[in-house]
Amino acid sequence: MLRVEMLSTGEEVLHGQIVDSNAAWLASYLFDEGLPMTSRETVGDSLEELVNVMKERSHIADVLIVNGGLGPTSDDLSALAAATACGVELVEDADWIRKMEAFFAGRGRPMAEANRKQAQIPAGAEVLDNPVGTACGFSITLNRCQIFFTPGVPSEFKVMVEQQIVPRLHKKYPALEAPLCLRLTTFGRGESDLATDLDTMILPEGVTMGYRSSSPIIELKVTGPRSQKAAIHKAFERVREVAGESTIFEGFGSLPARLAERLLEQNLRVSVSESYTGGLLNWRLQSADAPLAHGELLPDDAEPAPEKSLENMLARAQQLAEKNSVPLALVIGAMSGEALSLALHTPSGAHGLTLRYTANRHGLALRQETIAMVAMDMLRRYLNGWDPVADYPWLERVAKA
Repeated sequence: MLRVEMLSTGEEVLHGQIVDSNAAWLASYLFDEGLPMTSRETVGDSLEELVNVMKERSHIADVLIVNGGLGPTSDDLSALAAATACGVELVEDADWIRKMEAFFAGRGRPMAEANRKQAQIPAGAEVLDNPVGTACGFSITLNRCQIFFTPGVPSEFKVMVEQQIVPRLHKKYPALEAPLCLRLTTFGRGESDLATDLDTMILPEGVTMGYRSSSPIIELKVTGPRSQKAAIHKAFERVREVAGESTIFEGFGSLPARLAERLLEQNLRVSVSESYTGGLLNWRLQSADAPLAHGELLPDDAEPAPEKSLENMLARAQQLAEKNSVPLALVIGAMSGEALSLALHTPSGAHGLTLRYTANRHGLALRQETIAMVAMDMLRRYLNGWDPVADYPWLERVAKA
């Protein structure tokens, strides 16, 4: 099996001061290209550590993609580390110097002397073009491993991977193909609950059942070689059956995006009023270009007792729909004690529930995200022709209307 690894560099990445979005993107992109990543590692701006890791991985990995450390400053050490690991000198690439000078001239600026450092690569290395920046990438072979060096700027990194690295790997390993991965995302059921039914499936060799929990949603996926296509689809039918009404979408996307599609297809608009979620519901729907007629944010002040709050939410939803001349209105109330109420007004009547959040370990942000998801799930269920009010294991239902 081809072993593809990634090495991220930089103190800011190592210490969590920035999120390593390049690593997440690369893992997904390589998987889709039939070159799944085997492992990844992060080191800081230490020449000794960089050299040691490169030497170590060069005896284990077939391909190593090094990200970052190709800038013009003194803490950009990847090129020097590569040369040191290979036991060669850094040499200045004259063609890249000319390209950088043209890059700056095209922007009406002279090239700073410090930028010459970005044209220094290990002797014998192959240059990798960077059409959108000043740092050239390069490739070396060390022991059994082909090592690619890429800039840390995401736009430059992605272009280099897509245009320079992956085509070379496909040429070198033509028999590799992307695995088949079928996935769906659920809301409203716990991971252990789903696993109880799904982990008993008997899968053929090479086909796996996977779970990804990212509260408040859970992704389920069946993955395997394309030669097992029939078996993968058969297993996925079982996944669909188990997930049932908790499936909020299949493939990639988001619930707000799917709601936007459904609303536009049916020529429906929705008004939104929210308190506890602080505008999150409106923002989620608006970001997905959902057809909103109105959105309001009310203060999260104490409301009447929960049994009266639900009555108030149902009335508010109806008023909101009538006021804005729309068929649908979603309302999220304020927290009253430990409970809050939600309501959905539809042409066929109003639906609502009062619930109590029982997962006390969750912080405010996750609680707000979960309640916004409940509201969107009510709308999803209505559009599917189901009862808009469902049960959620971590939310205690106090009342339903």
